[in-house]
Amino acid sequence: MRLGHDHARVRVPATSANLGPGFDALGLALALYDDLDVRALGSADVVVEVTGEGAGSVPLGADHLVVRALRLALDHVGAPQTGLHLTCVNRIPHGRGLGSSAAAAVGGVLLARALLVEPEALDDDAVLAIACALEGHPDNAAPAILGGATIAWLEADDAVPTAVRPRAVRLTLHADIEPVAIVPTFRLATKTARDVLPATVPHPDAAAQAGRAALLVEALGRHPELLLPATMDRLHQGYRRAVMPDSLALVDALRARGVAAVVSGAGPTVLALARRTDDGRTDADEAIAAAFGGQMGGWRVLRPGVDLDGARAWQVG
Repeated sequence: MRLGHDHARVRVPATSANLGPGFDALGLALALYDDLDVRALGSADVVVEVTGEGAGSVPLGADHLVVRALRLALDHVGAPQTGLHLTCVNRIPHGRGLGSSAAAAVGGVLLARALLVEPEALDDDAVLAIACALEGHPDNAAPAILGGATIAWLEADDAVPTAVRPRAVRLTLHADIEPVAIVPTFRLATKTARDVLPATVPHPDAAAQAGRAALLVEALGRHPELLLPATMDRLHQGYRRAVMPDSLALVDALRARGVAAVVSGAGPTVLALARRTDDGRTDADEAIAAAFGGQMGGWRVLRPGVDLDGARAWQVG
């Protein structure tokens, strides 16, 4: 495999995973984007420029996640490595549970695909597999690639009996659903959020979770009036209260007011799966204002809308 282009760009969306009971499986693409631009260099140099979210805190060389993903994708198809000049315009908050690392992983693989003379060598299944190898689980990568709402899972790989491969499908998403992200000033590492989860859970909790996850698929597609009961979680959010008490307090306050609020991914952002109203607002707006009492304390309310297309890459020039 060889490179056929030396300049490519990609736009990749933010994502929210879990959506309450769909732990490590359900995800939603949000219309909030990172824009990445890469040029192949004639030297072995790696130059990374970052503006926006993460500027001043992410690596500016070969350790940058976009670069690592791009290089892994080139290796996957046997393409030669090259020096790179990567420019990132980041809008997805980092360390907030909105899929910034999945966006970087997916974006890097799609940049590699756009540089190839035969881009079909990296189909969406390969993009998901490579991103999942970097991420560890496919719940954010799947909606970043496919757009909309998705279910992702791992299944046995027939070619390698000891391995698993990630799979994903898109879900029908009701047009009235409007995601509202309430983003705090503080960050939380995904590892910290996962380390507080127990190795086992009580059987009644697992049974309840299975029922609500199934109900959530129906609520997302055809019955958004069921979103509140469908987003009930007994598998992960309660255990995470110790490391994000303010986020879980906000979830509790919004749900008490009838809003289908959940922790976005590993947190600490809170996602409300709201419904549009005739005046252009959502049924979550008054509940959010009431929960904060007019004092947001640095929290930001984002209404990005749903991304229905997923990440898109193209050659330049």
